Amino acid sequence: MTEARLLERSHDPAAARRLAAAGLPAPLARALAARGIVSPDELAASLGQIHAPEGLAQCRHAASLLADAIEGNQRLLIVADYDCDGATACAVAVRGLRALGACVDYLVPNRFQFGYGLTPELVELAAQRHPDWIITVDNGVASVEGVARANDLGIGVVITDHHLPGDRLPAARAIVNPNQPGCTFPSKNLAGVGVMFYVLTALRAELRGRGRFDQATQPRLNPLLDLVALGTVADLVRLDRNNRTLVAIGLQNIRSGRLQPGVAALFRIAGRSAGQARAEDLGFSIGPRINAAGRLTDMSIGVECLVTDDPDRALELAGQLDRLNQERRQIEARMQFDALSGIDIDAAGFERRRSIVLFNPQWHAGVVGLVASRIKERHHRPTIAFAASDAGLLRGSGRSIEGLHLRDTLDRVAKAHPELIERFGGHAMAAGLTLRQEHLAAFTDAFEEATRASADPSLFARAMATDGALTAAEIGPELVTAIEGIVWGQGFTEPLFENEFDVLEQRLVQERHLQLTLGLERARLPGIWFGHAESLPPRVRLAYRPRFDTYRGSRRISLQIACAAL
Repeated sequence: MTEARLLERSHDPAAARRLAAAGLPAPLARALAARGIVSPDELAASLGQIHAPEGLAQCRHAASLLADAIEGNQRLLIVADYDCDGATACAVAVRGLRALGACVDYLVPNRFQFGYGLTPELVELAAQRHPDWIITVDNGVASVEGVARANDLGIGVVITDHHLPGDRLPAARAIVNPNQPGCTFPSKNLAGVGVMFYVLTALRAELRGRGRFDQATQPRLNPLLDLVALGTVADLVRLDRNNRTLVAIGLQNIRSGRLQPGVAALFRIAGRSAGQARAEDLGFSIGPRINAAGRLTDMSIGVECLVTDDPDRALELAGQLDRLNQERRQIEARMQFDALSGIDIDAAGFERRRSIVLFNPQWHAGVVGLVASRIKERHHRPTIAFAASDAGLLRGSGRSIEGLHLRDTLDRVAKAHPELIERFGGHAMAAGLTLRQEHLAAFTDAFEEATRASADPSLFARAMATDGALTAAEIGPELVTAIEGIVWGQGFTEPLFENEFDVLEQRLVQERHLQLTLGLERARLPGIWFGHAESLPPRVRLAYRPRFDTYRGSRRISLQIACAAL
């Protein structure tokens, strides 16, 4: 977003005063109060503060089934999704179940061959390994036919998922999903990896109750939290207090060197410091390298990287993931150019549209979600990008804007026009779907209609919430250090400030980033606007985040520009 209306967040002044009295810099105290934080205790990271697994529907039942399987030496097979959340959930399941004494293997489907979820075809493949149980991670809640086929074959199914269910639930032996009907678990925002971690904690308690081990001898599950943090951040789920705690402890593990060899290798190959890890490292450096495997080939490389205990093997696999990610970036750049070139913003009616639907027969099905994300960011409209599949089908991936629930909007389309969509699934901000190519034009119109019916027109105005202005004296190491000590992410965004600046110097670097020297009061402040090549007027109001920047061997404060005021 290049320009936007800047709207200052409202906050509770009393909460801001309490937070400031506890030692937080005043601007950060205001920002936290605007995000609903009323006490410094809410920022503490302790597993004792997360919700108990007893509140997660069917979690104890699933634990009992798995405990029976372990005691009976039955074979368990993890069936994972093919993104970073699925890969980390698979690794958590494999590592945790093996530590608890299970005989467990995993299967990661090729998205281009089997599609999403536990399909009947995937069950047939899984059956070749002769499992007694299939455990889905980060998928399965919509797999009615696949679970039915597993039941026919005598394979028990335990579903662990976080996606929104359809009108009918699969006939699994247990479904653990905070978003299923009747589940009163307070945090509906668990990622798939978080759900699996909860199942493991309940399973350990079940086995402890059966006398398999006691508090002193039980396997520790805390070492898995680096994987939980990675999958949670990469899946862009809302960072409510429960998720923030899981991520914060996972980051503490990473910084202190308590991390899986694969995670350590990915930090190394990405050129990031694990000792100074932040949530943005997981979201923008580590997660994309794992996701690249699922987008271009299959996720087996990513899962193997996360489950191996051999550091040399982990580094080799991390290198493969890095090369896949470079290839993914090249493919994405070409597709993004095609997408931007194919949108005529001057065409009659474009500005009045509330949605964007794109298709190119040359596009890569594994990368369309990233293209949808880029177009959504540029035009501030929910966007779905399609690629060709087999048998005349199109596979699409969509991204939404804040306030428009994408999965529910697709559900509205499916109910109004049941002939259009073959299948769909997802959540508020991202969803996937399949339809026949001959239905693309009708779907485009139906999606536009459903989008208009689902959202208030004000959602489509270019606006950005800020945390107000700073004085020049407030822009310093104390504030930036305090900000960096907190976990930020989806639904709990890092503070964004706004000021009117004099533009003292500006120049283009690498032909696409604007490097700035900005004047505020009597201070001269360096700034950078990534991906922005247009020059600025002599005086301009900018939204920005203060960051540490190492320049010529010294550490300084730099302003990272997010947008200019309309």
